[in-house]
Amino acid sequence: MARFIQLSAADNIVLVTDPFNPGDLAGAIAATARIPRGHKMAMTAIGKDQPIVKYGQVIGFARESIAPGDWVHEHNVYIHTFERNYMFGEGLKETQVLPEAERATFLGYRRADGKVGTRNYVAVLTSVNCSASAARFIAEEINKSGILKDYPNVDGVISLVHGTGCGLDVNGEAHDLLKKTQWGFATNPNVGGVLMVGLGCEVFQIPRWMKTYGVEENITFRTLTIQETGGTRKTVEAGVRAIQEMLPVVNAHKRTPAPASELMLALQCGGSDGYSGITANPALGAAVDLLVEQGGTAILSETPEIYGAEHLLTRRAESRAVGEKLVERIRWWEDYTARHNMEMNNNPSPGNKLGGLTTILEKSLGAAAKGGSTNLRAVFEYADTVDAKGLVFMDTPGYDPVSATGQVAGGANILCFTTGRGSAFGCKPTPSIKLASNSYIYERMREDMDIDCGDVLNGVSLEEKGRQIFDLILRTASGERTRSEELGYGDLEFVPWNIGATM
Repeated sequence: MARFIQLSAADNIVLVTDPFNPGDLAGAIAATARIPRGHKMAMTAIGKDQPIVKYGQVIGFARESIAPGDWVHEHNVYIHTFERNYMFGEGLKETQVLPEAERATFLGYRRADGKVGTRNYVAVLTSVNCSASAARFIAEEINKSGILKDYPNVDGVISLVHGTGCGLDVNGEAHDLLKKTQWGFATNPNVGGVLMVGLGCEVFQIPRWMKTYGVEENITFRTLTIQETGGTRKTVEAGVRAIQEMLPVVNAHKRTPAPASELMLALQCGGSDGYSGITANPALGAAVDLLVEQGGTAILSETPEIYGAEHLLTRRAESRAVGEKLVERIRWWEDYTARHNMEMNNNPSPGNKLGGLTTILEKSLGAAAKGGSTNLRAVFEYADTVDAKGLVFMDTPGYDPVSATGQVAGGANILCFTTGRGSAFGCKPTPSIKLASNSYIYERMREDMDIDCGDVLNGVSLEEKGRQIFDLILRTASGERTRSEELGYGDLEFVPWNIGATM
């Protein structure tokens, strides 16, 4: 007999862990149609327009009457707005933080500002897309020269290029976001040296950016523009020289013991499926609880993908102001999508739906599980510097590269990424640990996945899996390479959020 899981006593559906064929029994209920692995089957009769419940929460409403044994998916499910009780702070509980002497440690790079990096890169940033190729040429020249073998403490030279920087209003939101994002990457603790390359005539002017943050050129912070330097070839040559000069200084940083409280973990999910919300995401949530206990920070993000589950977070908000700021960001997204003739339920993606996710409400309930169970300490806007400990939220799009870019700009020095359909993602300068929600995708994409969370379905507890994830976080922070790092991912996944008109 095929297997299924009922996630709470209140649920009127079950998750199918092996395909059901017509006539197969789930207890005393026979399937009326073939139901794919990871999809849902009704266990009770659900009347037209009645709520469909999973995780004890509403994930949608019946488009038509649904009989016991019916496949429950987008053909017979729809969503509409309904009131939620945000119950600000009513679920607060005391957060236990270990004394410093009892905290786990990792080997990291202590920076002058006191932050600790898990990697030690030289980053070639660009002010504008017009200088992207020159920046890439500079990094390629260094990396193919073989010079880095003389600097074993340097993880590499990376070019982080983007598609904007001009056609912007200098007083507009897009310019402000790019400015914050670039500064966040330049000062991320995983970056030991920076070369910023521009064209010269763009809206995003390097001198203005430096003045905003009170920084001047020095041995590990250099700038060039193609127009002032005399063209592409001369800029590449000058850029190579600048990096050659900073490499000995960057290499002088060595790994030393640091407490786990110095870890800032970005939380991401992509290519989610029906298993994500019961295996990888809550297992990562268990690891987050361990990190918070150590005094560390975890950044939950992807605002469109906690839509419909935000009431579970507001109940854990440390103050009413924190909860209301989260709700305000939800309202901003409702308005933003409406203005562009979109709707919040354009998510899940086609791949999510193939994997069993039907509505954004269902996806969000699973995604929010990445945040564990501790109090929500703060809410930040995109690319803001994260200056709070514990579980925090950053407002970002759901699109993984854009979301992760904001988190790294906020200071994240390590990242965990859950996936059920199989995501191939890297995030230089921050190492990305991939967590597979099911054993099938773990085995099929073994070279891309770091941890198999599918064994949660076979009896491994979420607590045990959370501990396994946390241990890998510590090892990765100490220098163990992730699968995405071994494959070379991360340079092209730098995608700042671009809001507004391109002129």
